[in-house]
Amino acid sequence: MKIEEAQAIVDLWIKEKGVRYFNELTNTAMLMEEVGEVARIMARKYGEQSFKESDKEVSLEDEMADVLFVLICLANQTGIDLTNALKKNLEKKTKRDALRHKQNPKLKP
Repeated sequence: MKIEEAQAIVDLWIKEKGVRYFNELTNTAMLMEEVGEVARIMARKYGEQSFKESDKEVSLEDEMADVLFVLICLANQTGIDLTNALKKNLEKKTKRDALRHKQNPKLKP
């Protein structure tokens, strides 16, 4: 699925199943909640924290999809074409960081 397809599918889902978009502030708060859930799983799966018994059924895949869904909602309601935004962002990073990471001694294998 392409990004623009995902934006259209989410928009249709919101209109058919969700009634309407939550306002931008609510969706921003929801995005932070979802990112926090990803962080919680990462800290327990890859960091030093351990899972509680009630956390055993969590899914990193599902939580990342929740982040993407809410981010797409925010893009849709603020008129942002995520395909174009990502292209521009990659161009910026490529220009800015063309040599920076290769010259960073901290990143040497």
